[in-house]
Amino acid sequence: MTGPAKPPPGTAVADWAPRPLPPATAMQGRLCRLEPLDADAHAGPLHAAFAEDADGSGWTWMAYGPFATAADYRAWVASVAGANDPQFFAILDSAGRPSGVAAYLRIEPRHGTVEVGHIRLAPRLQRTTAATEAMVLMMRRAFEMLGYRRYEWKCDALNTPSRRAAERLGFVFEGIFRQHMVVKGRNRDTAWYAMTDADWHRLAPGFAAWLAETADGPQRRRLAEVLAGQT
Repeated sequence: MTGPAKPPPGTAVADWAPRPLPPATAMQGRLCRLEPLDADAHAGPLHAAFAEDADGSGWTWMAYGPFATAADYRAWVASVAGANDPQFFAILDSAGRPSGVAAYLRIEPRHGTVEVGHIRLAPRLQRTTAATEAMVLMMRRAFEMLGYRRYEWKCDALNTPSRRAAERLGFVFEGIFRQHMVVKGRNRDTAWYAMTDADWHRLAPGFAAWLAETADGPQRRRLAEVLAGQT
């Protein structure tokens, strides 16, 4: 005679059901707005904004680009706009100017996981409160609106600015995938970072506090300092 069946390993996830796909709708913040990427509305202004990066170094870590002409960039935008995965958004700055791009990708509703990537910011948006708010809006949608459990950030292991950005935003480093990709003819080892729903609910009050105190003036405290106080 055998005893009762042992439960499978792992922590039970009560009442779990697949999560919905992210909706292709705008996200409005105080200092920025994210809109579903559209070739007619965004491609021209984005190409001009990215051209402010005179040496083109902002394309170093992207799998595509730079784009020599506005027409080339528009064709690329037209080829990716409207897709469910990756789902691209244009980031508009506080003046309403398209100044960056980001996307949800590798969306797994069955498991409640999603990645943020394809992040490309024009010089005028880099290191601004609006750029941070854009990332927070995307995290908030994934965790609070859609109920996802895991939110990932991946980048070339040599991409120090991206790794610093992930750590600044509270992502946890999970390791290096060696020889993960070949990008523009060169090896890419990929650094993996992630945030769980528990991480988000712990950090969300810190994001709200930091954004509130920096929205109308200069940064008073470093974001990492504020998030460190969220235990």
